[in-house]
Amino acid sequence: MDTIATSQIEKLARDLQHRFGGRIRDLRLLVRGSGLVLLGQADTHHAKQLVQHAVMEEIGLPLLANEIEVICRA
Repeated sequence: MDTIATSQIEKLARDLQHRFGGRIRDLRLLVRGSGLVLLGQADTHHAKQLVQHAVMEEIGLPLLANEIEVICRA
């Protein structure tokens, strides 16, 4: 997939947010040049990695950065 529509990116972010439930919050996928940046918050490093791998499987763009913050909620 060389060209990704904004609607596809938004749909994927919504789908992943739903799929990972409360473990991922405020997930945003930003296209930067020819790559993708992940933003949001995760409860654990494992959840952050799961989202990253799910995105890499779904989108044909290189991942430039995973800037999802790990914030443990008490």
